[in-house]
Amino acid sequence: MLYWWSKFVLLGPLMRLFCRPEVRGAENVPGGAGAILASNHLAVADSFFLPLMLPRRVTFLAKREYFTEPGIRGWFKKQFFTGVGQVPVDRSGGSAARAAMDTAVRLLNEGKLLGIYPEGTRSPDGRLYKGKTGVARMALEAGVPVIPVAMVGTDKVNPIGSKMWRPRKVKIVIGEPLDFSRYEGMAGDRFIERSMTDEIMYSLMELSGQTYVDLYAASVKEKAAAGAPPPAPSRPAPQRPDANVPDSRAS
Repeated sequence: MLYWWSKFVLLGPLMRLFCRPEVRGAENVPGGAGAILASNHLAVADSFFLPLMLPRRVTFLAKREYFTEPGIRGWFKKQFFTGVGQVPVDRSGGSAARAAMDTAVRLLNEGKLLGIYPEGTRSPDGRLYKGKTGVARMALEAGVPVIPVAMVGTDKVNPIGSKMWRPRKVKIVIGEPLDFSRYEGMAGDRFIERSMTDEIMYSLMELSGQTYVDLYAASVKEKAAAGAPPPAPSRPAPQRPDANVPDSRAS
């Protein structure tokens, strides 16, 4: 109930008024089947604008910390994130990572539309960073398509470190679904999952127009916190793997 109330009454009208969001390619989102929306990640606002502009409900896997903060503020945050369709997962690795994967696959098998940020964290500087292969494994285990989504302008609305949103234009570009059914049964093959992820990131680069950096965003943030200089202005773009990945199913 809170999801739709926020979308149409509490937040949605204000977001439309001040940020004039527009979406291109909404017809590429399936009407009822499970699918992954794989998006670049510029700001917290991404998780608000994407659901706002799609008729279907979008579910995101959210950090467990959003649901466990103590005190009255923590209670309100938990109620809000739960109400708008966020599902808490533990991202600490190991068995927690497997549990998060199982949660994602279950939601997809239930026909949900699952929002994923392959970069794993917000871009530290507006560029597109290397994708993590979890999105590929989710797609293979659930047998669903991956739909690339480019968020444009949300970093101007909600700059890193800002507490207040700013009225700026937001655009969402949704690409054609990527069908990976040719790799059915190959979940767990690191080469296949890496190639799939690179194909997803290539599509995001084309849709968003961002410069690609062949490093993980989380690593760049850690090094920046330690005083390291930012990475080079650009790195080689991810390659479409069609030419070097076998187009075959597992026997």
